[in-house]
Amino acid sequence: MTKYAAEAVGTFWLVLGGCGSAVLAAAFPSLGIGLLGVALAFGLTVLTMAYAIGHISGCHLNPAVSVGLWAGGRFPASDLLPYIAAQVAGAIAAGAVLFLIASGKPGFDVVASGFAANGFGEHSPGHYSLASAFVCEVVMTMFFLVVILGATDSRAETTRLAGIAIGLCLTLIHLVSIPVTNTSVNPARSTGVALFVGGWAIGQLWLFWVAPIAGALLGAAVYHFIGAPVK
Repeated sequence: MTKYAAEAVGTFWLVLGGCGSAVLAAAFPSLGIGLLGVALAFGLTVLTMAYAIGHISGCHLNPAVSVGLWAGGRFPASDLLPYIAAQVAGAIAAGAVLFLIASGKPGFDVVASGFAANGFGEHSPGHYSLASAFVCEVVMTMFFLVVILGATDSRAETTRLAGIAIGLCLTLIHLVSIPVTNTSVNPARSTGVALFVGGWAIGQLWLFWVAPIAGALLGAAVYHFIGAPVK
């Protein structure tokens, strides 16, 4: 159970740190961290957890990553569902804590705030279409898996620095895609906040499960195709 607990704790940190930066700090008057700060916050959550729990659970923190590692031959199928359950539980717990914190501000409205939920169409930060959101999430998750598989490959000479590469990759992904979908590439992260927004966020949640998982499977396939068999 230790590795499942580690995944829950790690995903909790990712959602609290990443979504928390968007909800609490991004637009804070005159001191807001903005899009760049939110992107960096997400990357830092993965980087810090990579060294905190990587040796315990592998630090997936993301159902799409777990699926991609399974498809790449790095992860046993028997652990797939327990990992996903732990990640979603950690994300929901973080969403609850973030909701409690944010609700302490007078006039806070979780629906009006968006609560860092992912969306498309009128709920996309830049009003991007469903098709744009789908393509963006698939491609971004695909490259995320390529970086993860490459950085942690047993033949790489810098595997101890893998957490840095993976964290910076997630930062880059957010810099590109926040305007499109508010950036998911992680079904657990999307679920953890969508449940508190309800309505449209739950109605659009399917995309942020389907697209990242499809992208993760493509990422594993691409890593094989470029002549770097997973070991």
